Amino acid sequence: MESDEEGIYDVESDASINYNSSDDGIYSEGENTAHGEANDFMDEPTSYKCLTSDQIFNYMMKVVDEVNAILQLPPHITCILLNHFKWDKEKLMERYYEGDQDKIFEEAQTINPFRLKGKVVSSNTNNITSFSMQSTKRPLTTQEVCDICYLPSQHMNGLQCGHFFCIDCWNEYLRIKIIDEGQGQKIACPANDCNILTDYETILSLLRGSDIKTKYHQRLTDGFVMSHHLMKWCPSPGCSVVVKVTTAGTRNVTCICGHAFCFHCLQPIHEPVRCPLLKKWLRKCNDDSETAHWISANTKECPKCRATIEKNGGCNHMICQNKSCKFDFCWICLSAWSPHGSSWYNCNRYDANDSVAARTAQEKSRAALNRYLFYCDRYMNHRQSLELEHKLYSKIKFKMEEMQQHNMSWIEVQFLKKAVDILCKCRNTLKYTYVFAFYLRSNNQATIFEANQKDLEMATERLSEYLERDVTTDELSNIKQKVQDKAKYCEGRCEALLRHVYEGYDMDLWEYLDE
Repeated sequence: MESDEEGIYDVESDASINYNSSDDGIYSEGENTAHGEANDFMDEPTSYKCLTSDQIFNYMMKVVDEVNAILQLPPHITCILLNHFKWDKEKLMERYYEGDQDKIFEEAQTINPFRLKGKVVSSNTNNITSFSMQSTKRPLTTQEVCDICYLPSQHMNGLQCGHFFCIDCWNEYLRIKIIDEGQGQKIACPANDCNILTDYETILSLLRGSDIKTKYHQRLTDGFVMSHHLMKWCPSPGCSVVVKVTTAGTRNVTCICGHAFCFHCLQPIHEPVRCPLLKKWLRKCNDDSETAHWISANTKECPKCRATIEKNGGCNHMICQNKSCKFDFCWICLSAWSPHGSSWYNCNRYDANDSVAARTAQEKSRAALNRYLFYCDRYMNHRQSLELEHKLYSKIKFKMEEMQQHNMSWIEVQFLKKAVDILCKCRNTLKYTYVFAFYLRSNNQATIFEANQKDLEMATERLSEYLERDVTTDELSNIKQKVQDKAKYCEGRCEALLRHVYEGYDMDLWEYLDE
């Protein structure tokens, strides 16, 4: 919700919120986040903030004031310099005090205000604007010729570079730059041979109409966010919130709209696989679009009677509805379900011996395709299961209401929602473990990873099956203990898998295939 006084955003009513008065009342998340997914499992505790458009502009001006308090420059010049250095205050001040200040101003496409020797008074304001020309001041009390339309006008305005244009030409030029070209931070002087940037104060004083001023304000904040190395727009469609992290190492964040994503690549949270491998995987899936389309089909044949079966739930334990069959099997590997609970059964491990010996180029290509299909099939299946299991929230909601009618409080029945949260998180992790495993070279660490993956998969299937089938029929007195036990075990297996993966990252234990 939004605070009436400071515009502070909260994700959930029971979330732990840190209020920082020095940051203009911006919503902040720390180690204890509302969704518990602000950071990777092995990340150091970090924080991030969610900012609205108005808060972004206020924060931008605050940064300008902080830097200007040290550099003692006009605010609009400081803004241009900061934008040149991608709003990295430390980098700007380090370069500024290294010595060659004129070069910094030249690179930033502005003029050193300490080098200005002339003064010019704008004809339509009482402000005195400095410019770098050493020539005589232009008498703006008489009609002057615009450098664009070449028509005389008594309302001229110019930049520090000394180029003057009439108000009408200024407005048309700015309209094209802001509306048509989408520029904001880097609008240069209209003169063909000049690259001096127009500052925001000049632009705001020249623009006519509230609509274009609003659009310029939006372009200005867009450019600020795009150039700031610690800010990203939330990628959720229709969301206009910016997430600002405090350190570049922060990966997993959750916007106030509820969308959780990776700050580095803007993809949904993809633990345990890192961004470069995920990028390769998505590119590979896109290249093999026809194959990916085929393997993502919603139907499969029963391995016993060949009856066509459509999956309508997240659980992978399937029972053929053919009255003469009733075969129990695994939707992933199509094998009988009975051995899946045994410790020796490996539904999650790719067996290279199952592929034909690759002796020719054609056989190698076929073996590579079979291997890709193996991992992609499981990746797509867990993605489909995750989408279907989101429907569990509405199903569980009715169960929670039913339990409240049997003398259980609203707080006491929240264990069901938490269990579905854990299920979805584990299912999402499982989905990306197959991306990680596809590129992983076989060694002892890979074997341990596959064992953890199998344990997590078995725990996730047990929790999914119970929530989808048994929770609606079991006695109320038995539900809470069973759900909590299964959810806690499932969460523990997920943490064990992630801990092992991140230890491997830290110790550089993982070896990758060149796929």
